[in-house]
Amino acid sequence: MGRAILHLDLDSFFVSVERLFDKSLIGKPVIVGGTSNRGVVSSCSYEARQFGVHSAMPIVKAKRLCPNGIFVSGRMSDYGKYSGIVTDIIEARSPMFEKASIDEFYIDLTGMDKFFGAYKWSSELRQAIIKETGLPISWGLSVNKMLAKMATNEAKPNGQYMIEPGKEQDFLDSKHVSKIPMCGEKTVEFLATKGIQTIYDLRQFSVEALHGWLGKQGSFLWKRSHGIDTGEVHPYHDPKSMSSERTFGTDTNDLEWLKKVLMSLAEKLAFDLRGESKLASCVALKLRYSDFSTHTKQMAIPATSNSKILIEKTLHLMDEFYERGRKVRLVGVKFTNLAEGNYQINMFDDRDKDILLYKAIDEMKNKHGEGKVILAQNLNINVREHHDSRAALHKEVKREEGKAKKAGKKE
Repeated sequence: MGRAILHLDLDSFFVSVERLFDKSLIGKPVIVGGTSNRGVVSSCSYEARQFGVHSAMPIVKAKRLCPNGIFVSGRMSDYGKYSGIVTDIIEARSPMFEKASIDEFYIDLTGMDKFFGAYKWSSELRQAIIKETGLPISWGLSVNKMLAKMATNEAKPNGQYMIEPGKEQDFLDSKHVSKIPMCGEKTVEFLATKGIQTIYDLRQFSVEALHGWLGKQGSFLWKRSHGIDTGEVHPYHDPKSMSSERTFGTDTNDLEWLKKVLMSLAEKLAFDLRGESKLASCVALKLRYSDFSTHTKQMAIPATSNSKILIEKTLHLMDEFYERGRKVRLVGVKFTNLAEGNYQINMFDDRDKDILLYKAIDEMKNKHGEGKVILAQNLNINVREHHDSRAALHKEVKREEGKAKKAGKKE
């Protein structure tokens, strides 16, 4: 089976965030980049684009093209916040993804068809993002990153588009060469002097001819015109978060047991926080049910690294979010919005004995090793996991013995 790469792009991201805070901006030509004539356009709405405005254009030119445009300075902290929320949603559901920019993502879905179908999965992810953030987002699905990005551009605004496997060249040939990612304005102008307008026109020339005209760029364009892109999806790592998760050998709906596992995960992460002198101001819970559907829930908290508080918040999310009776395949805990800082006492939530207790535990773990010191409430987790793994192995052995017996009878 071929590759399946999904590209997601938040539509006019900065403008869309501005509209969350000011509904009067909806449907109007909005230009983010400031009100002074010395700035440049960071983002603009589709209504403004109709006047020829685009990103990186000088503000003074944008004002000339769109005199009735609404110019706003922008709120970078909120853009970062909403980008983080979308990233968390994608991370919780995705096998592996790359964050290409503040508003753009790639996900490698290769091999997922046997579970739910890449198209269906992508549609559900998009709806989850829209529901949880209120932001419009588009996606494209194809066999590589370049084609997926081009498919997204075809889907915009706020849509989705899949290039069916085997139809890649049909999709490309009718497109203007300017649609090729990283094919700049001057290159387009040069190609026009050679009578090249569409990607089909470009394909009529050999790689040698294009290289002779444009050097490495010519060889690059030849590959792109044939739908060739070997770029990989690079796994994303957020330095401002810590997470840990546990996949069970046997799906379970034992709530007491699930809570004990979550307590263990949260306690370990809290230890890691203190070890790196960091504080967390957001706790997130991740649940993957037996049907592979994955859900996340998060809550903001005062910045802390106190194990007791972080465990309590994690269990609160579980009580609020878990669908009773459903069997769980995986649980995860994530602390985000991390900031540098040593622990400071909160006079309302913390007790001196709690702080002294965890300080002593940390010292013991640092001295003897993290795995050597386990809270009593977590002891039976290791015992049960050992039992579950042995039970799973026993079942596998029995299955193989059964297969061997059947094979023997046939012979």
